[in-house]
Amino acid sequence: MQKVTIGSGAVSFDDVVAVARGGAAVVLSDEAVAAIDKARAVIEDLAASPTPHYGVSTGFGALATRHIAPELRAQLQRSLVRSHAAGSGPEVEREVVRGLMLLRLSTLATGRTGVRRETAELLAGLLTHEITPVVHEYGSLGCSGDLAPLAHCALALMGEGPVRNAAGELTDAATALAAAGLTPVELQEKEGLALINGTDGMLGMLVLALHDLDDLLKVADISAAMSVEGQLGTDRVFAPELQAIRPHPGQAASAANLTALLRDSGIVASHRGPDCNRVQDAYSLRCSPQVHGGVRDTVAHAASVASRELASAVDNPVVLADENRVESNGNFHGAPVAYVLDFLAIVTADLASIAERRTDRFLDKARNHGLPPFLADDPGVDSGLMIAQYTQAAIVSELKRLANPASVDSIPSSAMQEDHVSMGWSSARKLRRAVDGLTRVLAIELMTAARAINLRTTTGSTAGTSPSPATGAVVDLLRDAGVGGPGIDRFLAPEIETAYQLVADRSVTRAVANVIGELA
Repeated sequence: MQKVTIGSGAVSFDDVVAVARGGAAVVLSDEAVAAIDKARAVIEDLAASPTPHYGVSTGFGALATRHIAPELRAQLQRSLVRSHAAGSGPEVEREVVRGLMLLRLSTLATGRTGVRRETAELLAGLLTHEITPVVHEYGSLGCSGDLAPLAHCALALMGEGPVRNAAGELTDAATALAAAGLTPVELQEKEGLALINGTDGMLGMLVLALHDLDDLLKVADISAAMSVEGQLGTDRVFAPELQAIRPHPGQAASAANLTALLRDSGIVASHRGPDCNRVQDAYSLRCSPQVHGGVRDTVAHAASVASRELASAVDNPVVLADENRVESNGNFHGAPVAYVLDFLAIVTADLASIAERRTDRFLDKARNHGLPPFLADDPGVDSGLMIAQYTQAAIVSELKRLANPASVDSIPSSAMQEDHVSMGWSSARKLRRAVDGLTRVLAIELMTAARAINLRTTTGSTAGTSPSPATGAVVDLLRDAGVGGPGIDRFLAPEIETAYQLVADRSVTRAVANVIGELA
């Protein structure tokens, strides 16, 4: 089993993916345990003081003015977690819950929160034994952290609430902990607050989305190259000297990919000579590097924000152990993360939009340069890929709605104490749907372009030519997986799903890398 060690510094993107998706075990380093113990000593000193300290010996939020007597503080922590575990709606995905648990543990390991080592170690134990608390879709405003989602996880540490075991079976926390040989904790001063006060849910979903988009950007360049090839477009517009005139790094990377993908294409070479009357291609083909590149640069910005957030200790109040004090702060506010989640939803929608436009050109006899209408075998009897484009269009329309930013909204809460919130959890949830939609749109472009390439190499003026080695590898991958080529109409939904899975599991980019090396 893969193991991820959590120190007192930042976890990596790869660590998040390994734990969230790969089920990696988690352990705390000696350095992290030492930092946790040092911070806990500060909390215990403050807990013994007659002076009230927020989060240690007071109520929370709008109730922070009440001083809590020592004999009520364990009840205070239990009450905090139970009352805040107020989520509603569908159960969120296992990978999201594991991601937010890991990131909360990462903050605990910094020695800025004041929890006891046994509490942090139990959280690591839940991850290692793949015990996943049930967390619900609704409940976080993205300020004071992802309170409700994290509270459902904290509840499991107390041996309460529903969880799923390693087999995915629904059970109660007490049963699952006992089966794994783990003992619930009785939360002490500050611990309940430390377990629920972070941006971990939205950040985990941001990291997972960035991981997906890193590959999908390569797929978008692959599908664009196949569309350029299948529509008898030119690769001259992707030349590096043209990109250098407008030096955006993402544009240069995308154009370089397109050039590499189309290299040695017999189809492109067949119409490259002086007899070609195609002056310039439509925007959806010609401007692919500019659009894809803009998406790449936005993703790079989002990754830089995620990297800073991964290096942060998000809690309130925060323990300054070297100064033996605890201070309130606003670092739990999710605005920086929420903004880039919304930025990514916008560019995801636009990337899908240009892919759908390229697909549509294949199906229109007036614009597809000699291909049959809808790439149908017998147009009129057969509808070809007509309705596959409808599916694309429906998804793109949904992505445009999901591009509406959640972070511009704010609903005051906690008796106006928390009067401006980020809605970052909502931004993250809609981005997950957007990334899935983009995956499906690109899959349909790939299968459409592959059918067109098959037609180019077997019919018309380009009969007998061949696609580039890279695009040909993708056509072969689709055919070998059961996504059929030209022919009479057949049940399309299974083929679309197969193409989707080939994109989602990175088979498409691997097929290309095996031929021409990794794309940028």
